[in-house]
Amino acid sequence: MANVKTAISLQGSLFEQVENLAHELKVSRSRVFVLALENFIRDYQDKRLFDQINKAYEDVPPDEAEQLHLQQIRRQQRRIAEGEW
Repeated sequence: MANVKTAISLQGSLFEQVENLAHELKVSRSRVFVLALENFIRDYQDKRLFDQINKAYEDVPPDEAEQLHLQQIRRQQRRIAEGEW
């Protein structure tokens, strides 16, 4: 895929941070932006997938095994809250 050049406007302090980071990592400023955008996009896509999974399961009642597990968790939390470690 071909590279595309673009121009962006940044606050001076952010630009300085990018400059310092690029120097520290021994990469170009462009590479810092690419890494940051790749990470941002991956995090965004992960969050969207997580939200979609949660939405798909929000109306599904817990099965018997899950209900039992939830009861065990509640008992353990109650013991901890009451000081019965």
